[in-house]
Amino acid sequence: MTATGTYTPRPGAAPLPRMIAAQAALETRMLLRNGEQLLLTVVIPTLLLVLFSTVDVVDTGAGEAVDFLTPGILALAVMSTAFTGQAIATGFERRYGVLKRLATSPLPRWGLMTAKTASVLVTEALQVILLTAVAFALGWSPHGNPLAVLLLLVLGTAAFSGLGLLMAGTLKAEATLAAANLVFLLLLVGGGVIVPLEKFPQGAQDVLGLLPISALSDGLRDVLQHGAGTPWGDLGILAVWAVAGLVAAGAFFRWE
Repeated sequence: MTATGTYTPRPGAAPLPRMIAAQAALETRMLLRNGEQLLLTVVIPTLLLVLFSTVDVVDTGAGEAVDFLTPGILALAVMSTAFTGQAIATGFERRYGVLKRLATSPLPRWGLMTAKTASVLVTEALQVILLTAVAFALGWSPHGNPLAVLLLLVLGTAAFSGLGLLMAGTLKAEATLAAANLVFLLLLVGGGVIVPLEKFPQGAQDVLGLLPISALSDGLRDVLQHGAGTPWGDLGILAVWAVAGLVAAGAFFRWE
């Protein structure tokens, strides 16, 4: 009497959702273990929120400084993770051949990008929880519709992810590192995160207002600080950036 087939191996790929979930968990663990990425995505936004909320350095207009700053810092957190962090990490994965090897695995390329996006969303959720707790401790009084806030954060993530992947997939890793950090610093200063756009000349305001960081920070500020309804204008700007960035990244991304 035999038990033929009882222990017969069944080679093959795991179900696609399980592969994506496993890759997303791996991407998240790698991000949380990276000290430089944690500095960029968690420490810097938190320090900026605490510093500028407690020290009268920038004129944020009427009301409490924390009410103006928190929406901008939330937008900065999204940019730091979805754009800067993802661009740098993906750029070096491409340089070292990690993406090339993953592209030959059973996980399809779109599945890998989905896993990276899921990792970004998990990290952003942790950022939002931390920054919200710090803001409440500083006396933050938010208003508005949480669904409008969620829609802004999702569209902002899509816009910055597309731009980050476009940069990582077209530039060399060292160029991506330099360019991503430079863009982060420039948009921190000129994107309405800490310094109100009203402080800039009118011509500059018109241009800066079209940037994704400005649309995200202004949209969040309209809802959370002023209790406005759905900011369709800012959502429209973010949607245009999201579509343009993701389409360009899909067209020009090089895996080697």
